[in-house]
Amino acid sequence: MNKTSEYQFTIVVPVYNEADNIDRLEEAFSTYLAHASRRTCVLFVDDGSTDDSRRRIEELCARNEGFHCIGFARNAGLSAAIKAGIDCTESPLVGYIDADLQTSPEDFELLLPYADEYQLVTGIRARRRDSAFKRFQSRFANGFRRMMTHDGATDTGCPLKVLQRDTARRIPFFKGMHRFLPALVLLQEGARYREIPVRHFPRTAGVSKFHLRNRLVQPFMDCFAYRWMKRRAINYRIDRSTL
Repeated sequence: MNKTSEYQFTIVVPVYNEADNIDRLEEAFSTYLAHASRRTCVLFVDDGSTDDSRRRIEELCARNEGFHCIGFARNAGLSAAIKAGIDCTESPLVGYIDADLQTSPEDFELLLPYADEYQLVTGIRARRRDSAFKRFQSRFANGFRRMMTHDGATDTGCPLKVLQRDTARRIPFFKGMHRFLPALVLLQEGARYREIPVRHFPRTAGVSKFHLRNRLVQPFMDCFAYRWMKRRAINYRIDRSTL
């Protein structure tokens, strides 16, 4: 039996070369799970790390109830790690947070009250603690994406999200899809999302995996892929079955 089926909420944490953050992750999630409003577990997805991340994740999962992990044979990217986490989750709700802890698991408590009503609840990074150049890149990228997708989303790069599992599994996944979650959710008939301001913190350990190309150039091209996908999206609703 999939152990996540015993929980109401599974938090997916993609990890790629974040060995310096593992102790902080253990402390943050141990504290949060002890008082979370829904029965919650954590699923670490090691994205083919080349440092000591995998060994340290396996050790913390062995000594903490509610901590689980899967690992890739080689690096596949953030979107693949999120997809794998969703595919391996059996709880009704699935969340996502980055391993750098620039957002806090405690702020899932701001999102969860809306998770039964909205298919996606996503954070907005209030008072971002990044450099002025990174903030400029994000504003530019978000503005262009809104123009192309008409999703109305403010901050799709915020790594704090809660999705209804059934909705999450129907999302068409591709490399870079993590930046398009609101737009991809809206492709589903009747689906809605809500944005909630959350806290943002400076990175204190490890190295960012994002740079100019994967923050601006690739998302620019992905917007055109989304426009094509939107025109050809398949929607259906089964109203009778004898299965």
